[in-house]
Amino acid sequence: MNAKDVYSAWLEDPYFDEETKKELRSIAGDEKEIEERFYTELEFGTAGLRGIIGAGTNRMNKYTVRKATQGLANYIILTGNKEKGVAVSYDSRHMSPEFADEAALCLAANGIRAYVFTSLRPTPELSFAVRYYGCTAGINITASHNPAEYNGYKVYWEDGAQITPPHDTGIMAEVKKISGYGSVRTMDKKEALQQGLYIPIDQEADEAYYEAVKNCILSPEEIKKYAKELKIVYTPLHGTGLVPVTHILADLGFEQVYVVESQREPDGAFPTVKAPNPETEEAFLPALELAKEVDADLILATDPDADRLGVRIRIDKGVYKDLNGNVSGCLIGEYQLARRKELGILPADGELVTSIVSTNMSKAIAESYGVKFVEVLTGFKYIGREMLRMEQEKDGTFLFGFEESYGCLFGTYARDKDAVAASMGLCETAAYARSKGLTLNDILEGIYSRVGYYSENVASLTMAGIEGLNHIAAIMENLRKNPPSRIGAYEVKRIRDYKSGKILDCGSGAETGTGLPSANVLYYDLENDGWVAVRPSGTEPKIKLYFGIRSASEADAGRETEEMKKNVAKLAEI
Repeated sequence: MNAKDVYSAWLEDPYFDEETKKELRSIAGDEKEIEERFYTELEFGTAGLRGIIGAGTNRMNKYTVRKATQGLANYIILTGNKEKGVAVSYDSRHMSPEFADEAALCLAANGIRAYVFTSLRPTPELSFAVRYYGCTAGINITASHNPAEYNGYKVYWEDGAQITPPHDTGIMAEVKKISGYGSVRTMDKKEALQQGLYIPIDQEADEAYYEAVKNCILSPEEIKKYAKELKIVYTPLHGTGLVPVTHILADLGFEQVYVVESQREPDGAFPTVKAPNPETEEAFLPALELAKEVDADLILATDPDADRLGVRIRIDKGVYKDLNGNVSGCLIGEYQLARRKELGILPADGELVTSIVSTNMSKAIAESYGVKFVEVLTGFKYIGREMLRMEQEKDGTFLFGFEESYGCLFGTYARDKDAVAASMGLCETAAYARSKGLTLNDILEGIYSRVGYYSENVASLTMAGIEGLNHIAAIMENLRKNPPSRIGAYEVKRIRDYKSGKILDCGSGAETGTGLPSANVLYYDLENDGWVAVRPSGTEPKIKLYFGIRSASEADAGRETEEMKKNVAKLAEI
């Protein structure tokens, strides 16, 4: 059936409720809108679901959520893990509580216990809860930092990380087997509660999570002495971070925490921003205003599900430096390694793990401390997978993991990036720096002076709809057929094609393997430790072009970065 036929079928099928049909009748005659909503089914991919909220097969609604959950339930039953249950959480977005209940009641109807948070919680706490309750899987209803019209559905496995092979492909296969929405199971909530298949969870998990985060502290005495002096401005950007971030900082003695009032309360409309993304300057405007008013030492912003952290640090009165995900990750990672070395607890088999599109500065830092550096595919789930490998093979000690997209983790209590812990970690670093008569900027400049001045950026080109998908595919195909020998002023030394799994040495022509799972990513190693990576986004209708350079100074890096950004954008021209 074409999109118009599927649209008509939804209007006629008694399975779909009247509210859904009313919404669909409102777009009658709008052929483009009908096409967008029904030309395909919202794909259950390796990260789960993400889409615009609304009626239709290509939208986030209770029917697509139920269908995804039925596929997950089928896979859990197939693998013999039905008795262990599934943890379910949600964030502050529109329809998040409703989608969480739909998922839980579908699980219950399949005889699988659902451990459901009674109110919104951050993503890392869901990762923690999966392991804390001994669940076989977890479901988190969130669209991270996407605009307000979006919601999503992330699936975690028993190790607390988002699903990776073989579980991701296994679940995807089970979802695809479901031919119609009418075959999906659900049940009454009251009945599910009575049968012990819907289990509300609350403060017990909160307290256990808070203690696990605080147990990662390396400098308790320095915090005790200097926490009261530090001024911290924090915004949860209308999301889940307010309670856990302020709770943990208060417990540790950080008394001068100023919360941005206009962004304090959870609100799925995100009224103060176009998108609740801590990567953007817009998201920081109210916090910057407050920081200048109170002369704050640092500014922290967490996204709606509190797994990503944006940072500004004070370099002079009223002047703040923006730290992107690479820089804030390296700042926290440097502290973790340096402090462990100072305390004599840096393990010989320690690992720093990061994604292939993150800064090469992380490798230089790891090597400077004699720590093994491990690169994985984009997505924190692959860092979680490396953590699981270390645990299973008893080979390596996880110290720190981060990715350029503003997410990091230290400690093994969770297996996803944690902005709550990162907020604590930066405040700890600031307290430790003050004990040495230093600032966070002093620590950062010390890194640059030791390993070199690295600078990174990313160009994200939005290509929405059917035409956009085709255009992105054409760009990737063209780059594979016509690989560049130079990008701007830099010679291409090696080409890594993670889809074919091959690395080509451009000088000798020799080929080796990437050693990583297949992914639609092209990576160019450039001279002077520079690099470029091109990949379609897994969560948004975008193609992303990442790059990094190593320069002699901050001034040189600024000039060279702007020039490189122009040259990198040309790779998407076809």
